[in-house]
Amino acid sequence: MSYPLVSIVIPSYKTAHFEACLRSALGQSYPNIEILVSDNCPSSAIQEICQRYSQHLIYQRNSALREQNVLTAMFAAKGAFIKPLFDDDILHPFCIERMVASMNMDPEIQLVFSASQVINVDNERTETRRPYEASGSMSARDMQRSMVLGMRNFVGEFSSIMFRRERLWQIGRHLFRYHNHDCTLGLADVAAYFNLAADGKVFYIDEELSYFRHDQRLQSNSNPNSNPNFGYCFSDYIDLLIESCDVGIVTPAELQVMQPTVDDVAARLSGVFPMVGRSQQRFHSVLASQQQAAGASV
Repeated sequence: MSYPLVSIVIPSYKTAHFEACLRSALGQSYPNIEILVSDNCPSSAIQEICQRYSQHLIYQRNSALREQNVLTAMFAAKGAFIKPLFDDDILHPFCIERMVASMNMDPEIQLVFSASQVINVDNERTETRRPYEASGSMSARDMQRSMVLGMRNFVGEFSSIMFRRERLWQIGRHLFRYHNHDCTLGLADVAAYFNLAADGKVFYIDEELSYFRHDQRLQSNSNPNSNPNFGYCFSDYIDLLIESCDVGIVTPAELQVMQPTVDDVAARLSGVFPMVGRSQQRFHSVLASQQQAAGASV
């Protein structure tokens, strides 16, 4: 078995669970890794923790915020494979080993993800996320269709994936934009998965290899109280559905079938999140244009 270099990339801001996160990266069974910490913490707390492990990691201070911190960290990676790890999540000790083995099976595999656990502030398991009952591969197209037509992210957060560095550099800094829609404020992870896997394969490992921490007290994009853009996590599903139709992943007929679902989401959420209503209006505009075009061709 070959052991290509893997970059574990940790964009950091929150301090509460950072050391546990870092120790899970240091404790990997895989022998050839580099660990990059991109520190955006307003205090020196993360830097002080990293100094205790300075022989085993690459530390950089970064003034970029949120998604720019993530991008800067990933583009600094030198490994053939990149493994993102957010600052309060944890990796299973065999995570990198299992994911590299999956990547090495087939050069067409662009993205690997696994089953995962949600944990709370006390490291107690609160939810198992296992989207499939067995390991296996799927085309990137099938992954995208399942996500947009089901309006769900079964891959999970960035901490649950591994991807090829070469593919990241092909995409460039528009990782969080899919086709004509910028998902930076909402479903940046989903847009990234579509871009990273495009025209290739995705492999799912049916083992719990990562642990996503859900703590409502922490500043996180998944916490509505700390994320003023949380509504985009809903409206982006509508916009990604439209974009997927525009590029031919979803058919116009399938887009039409999704109308009741889109209208139901908008009815429940647009009063709280006005961006959902705007995306609904765009959806109906696209449907109207398609119907007009179909009528003109008759």
